[in-house]
Amino acid sequence: MEDNQADVFLIREAIDGAKVNAEIHVVYDGEQATRYCADIAADDSLPAPALVILDINLPKKQGGEVLGDMRKSERCKDALVLVVTSSDSDADRVEMARRGANGYFRKPSDFEAYMKLGGIVKQLLESKTAPPSPDRAGLA
Repeated sequence: MEDNQADVFLIREAIDGAKVNAEIHVVYDGEQATRYCADIAADDSLPAPALVILDINLPKKQGGEVLGDMRKSERCKDALVLVVTSSDSDADRVEMARRGANGYFRKPSDFEAYMKLGGIVKQLLESKTAPPSPDRAGLA
């Protein structure tokens, strides 16, 4: 859930670079994100997301609200959520963790640092199939 086309491109590059086999669906604002989860909840034939990459600063509805809606959705509540944002605020980190985010990645200004996102996505997805680890919440 990302409204910036350049960031969507970089996220896709990072995921592809990490050789993560994933079908990617992009929504560009918070209202679309909430509607997407509602559609999944209403139709069992639609796949529920395994992982959601969520920006905090989305148009129409903020990422924190979207995350709250997701955690209430029967079919989306168990999706891993990685917050990918330009915010480096401790308050934002704490709030997103309180709402159920599984990781937090601040968007860096250089390409190489951005590509590290792919490894984080891969690690999160692998952790979903592995037994819980007490240090998983430490991803950043």
